[in-house]
Amino acid sequence: MSAAYTTPIPNAQAFARSTAKIREMHEHLSSSGTLRAEHGEVECWLEVEGRELLRLMLQEHLDARAAAERRVPVRGADEVERTQVRDGERGLESVFGEVDVGRMLYQAEGHEGLAPLDAVLNLPRDHFSHGVRRFVAKEIARASYDEVAELIGDRSGAKIAKRQIEELAVRAAQDFDAFYELRKRERETTSKLLVISTDGKGIRMRHEDLLEATRKAAEQYAPKLGTRRAPGEKPSKRMAQAAAVYSITPWPRSAAAVLHALREGGSDDDRPEPENKRVFASVEKSQRKQIRAAFEEAHRRDPQHRRRWVVLVDGAPHQLRAVKKEAKRLGVKVMIVLDVIHVLEYIWKAARAIFGQADEQAESWVSDRLLALLTGRSGGDVARTIRWWAQSRADDLDERDEAAIDEATRYLASRTLTRIMRYADALRDGLPIATGVIEGTCRYLVKDRMERTGAFWSVEGAEAVLRLRALRASGDFDEYWHFHLAREKERNHAARYANGQIPDPLPGKRPHLTRIK
Repeated sequence: MSAAYTTPIPNAQAFARSTAKIREMHEHLSSSGTLRAEHGEVECWLEVEGRELLRLMLQEHLDARAAAERRVPVRGADEVERTQVRDGERGLESVFGEVDVGRMLYQAEGHEGLAPLDAVLNLPRDHFSHGVRRFVAKEIARASYDEVAELIGDRSGAKIAKRQIEELAVRAAQDFDAFYELRKRERETTSKLLVISTDGKGIRMRHEDLLEATRKAAEQYAPKLGTRRAPGEKPSKRMAQAAAVYSITPWPRSAAAVLHALREGGSDDDRPEPENKRVFASVEKSQRKQIRAAFEEAHRRDPQHRRRWVVLVDGAPHQLRAVKKEAKRLGVKVMIVLDVIHVLEYIWKAARAIFGQADEQAESWVSDRLLALLTGRSGGDVARTIRWWAQSRADDLDERDEAAIDEATRYLASRTLTRIMRYADALRDGLPIATGVIEGTCRYLVKDRMERTGAFWSVEGAEAVLRLRALRASGDFDEYWHFHLAREKERNHAARYANGQIPDPLPGKRPHLTRIK
């Protein structure tokens, strides 16, 4: 431990109140009544009184800083020197409770006042401490605003309203894009596959935050019931675009092994796990922008494009166009693979139309069609086989069945999609052929948090929660938080002083503090 920590504060009474509080707590804990109390009662008492002790210690530390503050020349970013100095005080709502921060306030007539000690402490513009903000940022990613307000009340000494929680979440997430753009990620020295995948998931939005076309459609639509939705009526949604970037070991396998895994529910002990996975989602950005962000993330990992890039898609035309444009922009060769589960859904549509909803023959028929695709037959070949089966049972098909078969065969025979159904090559080279990672991302990032009963989101609130949830899911929250606090200091303090230099009003040198998670 450095001398900066061991040198006592000159004022011996600086921590008199907290010292007295400790003695008081010792006396209570050793009293005859407490010695006969149940341990749960002691725990509850210690939680409350211990929090008050910590609040007193924080208050006395801030008082000691204020007492040690010295006058310094202060010039603002407007190049005006603040020569009028007075004592000022502001409140700070900390995780232990409210404290007061005394400091010198430097002023000049007609100009904003500056307090260098605020900058040294990196105090926020409002009165919620960084500890409270971090609590909100972590918990809002998994709990509702009401639940977070309750958690803060139960686990800390801070008092905060639901509306303030939403505002703090938005501010906490504001540096998300800058963090990933400026992040110093070491190039991954590996030959493993580099995989990109993206998909969308709808979020119920407030009417004013719907996209224009959706909002107009909602305004023209007259609900059947006045007080609730009728069966089949769904709320208007806005699409959240999710993306995932990860590395994975190539895993060559046979078509038979894939069929076996599908029958067993997709479980396989030998399947390699995704590594260095980053997931993110946005309701504000378009799919094209999210795909670009995913490609940029992959480019940061493999700037020389020496690895094999795989892009898993669901076959939507706009998605394919965006993927191809981004690959061309970066000059990288990618292997585009159509999600085999998505293809399987179309084969099942045809099977139900041909055999009915509950025919046992349908399952083996579907397996045969899928096996043909996995062993190198083209989508057009499989589509022709389906049409042959449909013609052989034409007398049993109605218009709905024929429409389902037409939809499935058009999908499978599409020249654009047939080119990305090269499953035999993909299996031989050990490439992934299903979008399970992005499906899980959509479920975890979006559905599990954003589809809570009765929740209708603003774009700003939804975007903040998605960003904070993505940081936690990607394991980047702590690194991001340090980055965010540095940006806060730059915005709230350094930018207000001449040349961005904050005068240091405290004696001695600033010691290095070890951050504790």
